[in-house]
Amino acid sequence: MEKIRAILIDDELNSLQNLQQKLEVFCPDIAVTAVTQKPEEGIILIRQHQPDVVFLDIEMPRMSGFRMLEQLGEYDFDIIFTTAYNHYSIDAIRISAFDYLIKPIGIEDLQHAVERLSKNLNKQTKEKIDILKKSLSDNRSQEDKIAIPTLDGIEFIPIKNIMHIESKSNYSKIFLIENKSIMVTKILKDFEEMLLPYNFYRIHNSHLINVNYIQKYIRSDGGRVMLQDGTLIDISRRKKEEFLKMIGG
Repeated sequence: MEKIRAILIDDELNSLQNLQQKLEVFCPDIAVTAVTQKPEEGIILIRQHQPDVVFLDIEMPRMSGFRMLEQLGEYDFDIIFTTAYNHYSIDAIRISAFDYLIKPIGIEDLQHAVERLSKNLNKQTKEKIDILKKSLSDNRSQEDKIAIPTLDGIEFIPIKNIMHIESKSNYSKIFLIENKSIMVTKILKDFEEMLLPYNFYRIHNSHLINVNYIQKYIRSDGGRVMLQDGTLIDISRRKKEEFLKMIGG
């Protein structure tokens, strides 16, 4: 089996060396073809080596990882972002279905990321980049899309088409308009963090709703909402006061 060709870009030498060593020792499917601390040099190396994947630090002093991608222009490699922080842009990365690793990078986290990469290498990278750029901008709206990894690939769904999401243990069930649904291997908390800026609200431990689809608030039985498709969802007792303030009730 041909190895996955990787370039590593990180301005911190210790992080760069640590990642390279872990990949060489614990991830035999990866062949590191180049490393650099300079994003400007990274652009040259990418064009020269045509990698399958770039491990890219988000925060670099002269040029951020996102800025480097803008400078690079068109590309078809996959990306695994790395960061020392639970960065403000992590939710944007999640929405676009790119992978990321928090430093210091653990061996198991790295191996899992490489395993996911090998299954979905270069799948719809351009579409994912388009979603990433949009979700990082200041003019986000429900017209934007979210990338949903499924068993057979990635689905790109307009956020406005999501009516509500229900927790199913370690899975989540996404209910779309027109009576469609998708089961995905993400927990509800992941979606809550990603979709909070898009007018979604976690009304209950098991339910995240698109506020735009609320048809009616029902005071009886402790408080429930009816969505436009007729679905009734209980409001958690601890969420009730905050929810009523939000809707002006």
